[in-house]
Amino acid sequence: MMATTHALIGVVLALVVAPDGGLLPVAAAGLGGLFPDFDLYVDHRKTLHFPVYFSLAAFVAAVGAALVASPVALAVALFLAAAAIHSVMDIFGGGLELKPWEATSDRAVYDHFNGRWLAPRRWIRYDGAPEDFLLGAVFGIPALLVLSGTAQTVVALALAVSAAYSLLRKALVEVAERLVGTAPPELLVYVPERFVEDFR
Repeated sequence: MMATTHALIGVVLALVVAPDGGLLPVAAAGLGGLFPDFDLYVDHRKTLHFPVYFSLAAFVAAVGAALVASPVALAVALFLAAAAIHSVMDIFGGGLELKPWEATSDRAVYDHFNGRWLAPRRWIRYDGAPEDFLLGAVFGIPALLVLSGTAQTVVALALAVSAAYSLLRKALVEVAERLVGTAPPELLVYVPERFVEDFR
């Protein structure tokens, strides 16, 4: 699923859990929804995706936040909960292949607890699929209506990026294949190995 979809789900989580909490919980949950995808260039869906450990950490943090009633503790709990939701939700998306709409990969998310890759369920066929955009919109539009100011602008931008990416998703792969095919070797040194292998 798109990073924007995960971030928007985090934002709505914060709005439900802490409707009067201000921007801190919203920002923390939105960032938590994005965080696992920071491993995009380093062993994606393994380095920062922890479906079991993020879930356990979120539970402990939620108990802690309930006991201490601190805005920071709540923000930490929401960050971890959104990261856990992201890590689990990617199991229901497509695999790690270059063209996930072809459904050739058996790897969705690495389960560090059990030491194995979990297979993709493909309920959302691939990141940027129409159903991925619709899922993001289901969460993004209510957030857009509830929030104001900078937060509302960020949500609107996330929805716009989601729409553009969904429209261009397959074309972007074709462009990347052409670029890698014509790029000089000295430039390809800066591109992660797995992308170069996939694009060739």
